[in-house]
Amino acid sequence: MESDRHERPVTGVSMTRDQAIARLLGHPFRDPTLLAAALTHRSARNQNRGHHNERLEFLGDGVLDLVIAEALYQRLPQADEGQLSRLRANLVNRDALAELARGIGLGEHLRLGGGELKSGGRRRDSILADALEALFGAVYLDGGYSAARDVILRLYAPLLDGVDLKQAEKDPKTRLQEYLQGRGLSLPAYRILEISGQAHEQRFRVACRVDALDMDEQGEGTSRRRAEQAAAAAVLQRLERGDP
Repeated sequence: MESDRHERPVTGVSMTRDQAIARLLGHPFRDPTLLAAALTHRSARNQNRGHHNERLEFLGDGVLDLVIAEALYQRLPQADEGQLSRLRANLVNRDALAELARGIGLGEHLRLGGGELKSGGRRRDSILADALEALFGAVYLDGGYSAARDVILRLYAPLLDGVDLKQAEKDPKTRLQEYLQGRGLSLPAYRILEISGQAHEQRFRVACRVDALDMDEQGEGTSRRRAEQAAAAAVLQRLERGDP
């Protein structure tokens, strides 16, 4: 697969801190302007002549999906399509990406606008995850698929080494939905009850309401997704106990 070299932003920003991230990734950029764009959030695009990382994030997302799909396919020959899909989703979601980004100190290398800096943007999961995907896209454009694959597999090695089929079990929201659908019952409704903490350390409390069973349960987590999963799990636990 050939790398696409049509789009090259021009910038005069110093590459010193950028090069530190390049070393951590293990990829020496031939075109440092791609690296600069990947590290620039849209709130700071004026710092990089209007270039930011949203388009690179889009590209990196696709490359990441392919690399992880290939890795799982090779490592787990006994897994079926559904199991592979769930495992991939667990590995490429925002939480996993943000954790990997923190592991290389990515937040300290990002260019953010004043508002994002004040609100703790360097530590926000969404910004970290998007920037890491943008880096994958930048590596792909700079060195092709093989280079991007090497970078991704190097970062993901600890997660891939720990993968097993138990992690491919369906998540609580999916299991609850299938339970209700199998009985011809209406789907649950999720509602945010509370969001607490600073922007970069938020906690969510969510309610899961199942009208057909007249059941309400709550869950908490560091993201809305995690809180919804926790609430769904609480409903399933009641159902398993036979405690409507």
